[in-house]
Amino acid sequence: MKVFTNAQAVKGPLLIAECDNAAFKELVSVTRSDGSKVQGQVLEVFEKKAVIQIFEGTQGLGVDNLRVKYLAKTATVGVGENMLGRVFDGMGQPIDGLEYFPESQRDINGAPINPVARIQPDEFIQTGVSTIDCMMPLCRGQKLPIFAMNGLPYNKLAAQIARQAKVLDGKEFAVVFVAMGSTHAEADFFREEFEKTGALNNTVLFLNLASDPSVARIMTPRLALTAAEYLAFEKGKQVLVIMTDMTNYCESLREISAIREEVPGRRGYPGYMYTDLASLYERAGKIETSDGSVTQIPILTMPADDKTHPVPDLTGYITEGQILLDRGLFKRSKTPPITILGSLSRLKVKKGQVREDAAALADQLYAAYATGIEFRDLVAVVGKSALSDRDVAYLDFAQAFEEEFINQGFQQERSINETLDIGWKLLTLIPKSELKKVKEEHIKKYYPQ
Repeated sequence: MKVFTNAQAVKGPLLIAECDNAAFKELVSVTRSDGSKVQGQVLEVFEKKAVIQIFEGTQGLGVDNLRVKYLAKTATVGVGENMLGRVFDGMGQPIDGLEYFPESQRDINGAPINPVARIQPDEFIQTGVSTIDCMMPLCRGQKLPIFAMNGLPYNKLAAQIARQAKVLDGKEFAVVFVAMGSTHAEADFFREEFEKTGALNNTVLFLNLASDPSVARIMTPRLALTAAEYLAFEKGKQVLVIMTDMTNYCESLREISAIREEVPGRRGYPGYMYTDLASLYERAGKIETSDGSVTQIPILTMPADDKTHPVPDLTGYITEGQILLDRGLFKRSKTPPITILGSLSRLKVKKGQVREDAAALADQLYAAYATGIEFRDLVAVVGKSALSDRDVAYLDFAQAFEEEFINQGFQQERSINETLDIGWKLLTLIPKSELKKVKEEHIKKYYPQ
């Protein structure tokens, strides 16, 4: 371990100091003149100088009388099954007042998954939310983000999924919940929600606050994903990772990039943001050498409700679908306000995982709802009296679909079979002759008589 006493400058959360053969992401210990210490890691090395990001922030850190020690190792986090039921801060330190004794220390950057060893995600995870389970089902090992608009209750939906999610084959299931840039009120909501429902017993909770340094926010999802990988690939659990809000994470990337005076990309975000997001999202998966899996639901807010904003745009390229929250549904008091017209899952659940009629029923519900929405727009122009009986039936279907299928609330849990039965009931509102996307044998078996 080499120690240097010459610091060049402090810029925001960054310290520029002398070095000798320092490595990218190498950990650094910085001792102030009063003997107190802060931790950091190397971001960049040029000749004999290193750019170091300080995890605790550089407030009160001057350049005089500093001792910079390069530790010749990368950042690690303590992992173990005893993480379940615990609450950690954004740097992996317990904040629930209890001692924590990890089973092992793991590099937070993770080990790359061999693409050849990946298994196609096709095993069903039940979230208990009808709109998701039927219309855009979640598979083990999938990356399925939630695109939300500011002001919509995405945190309530995240907590609902974390409480209700399960696998139906009896395998061990766990949730790793990551909050980034949260207010104190949001952090308290997550803790209280999981504690009062008992969901915390099967959850690892990481809370990074808005008041924490930006550099810490860059570390938080990597700590959480390392814990998830350990539980999944070494302990054989089916792990669901929920990360909110990825936009806050990307804002921290942009802030640090600006301080480093890097050439900005779209809207000031760094040009490497796609690669950085991919390094997180691609840690989801299911591999041949383990029974476990890591599934991700990253949640992000879209500034100005813009789906072409760099954060949702790049996320959409990397992930396998999206769940879109709709402001119009929320204004009509339909919760969770998930619109099926802008949402999709690019993966299919294999046969035998859910009821035989699930896929075709989802197609029929989608087609009927889309038709009903078209007639709703038409009514605004020509009036309802201009519609035929068939058209009015689709109009009534769209209204009932929103009221009974989408409008589930944040406290009700539905099994996949309950969801499918509601779907068949709603199809009785349109003429039976219109059911062209479901098999005749399924109509005979499941259509309400």
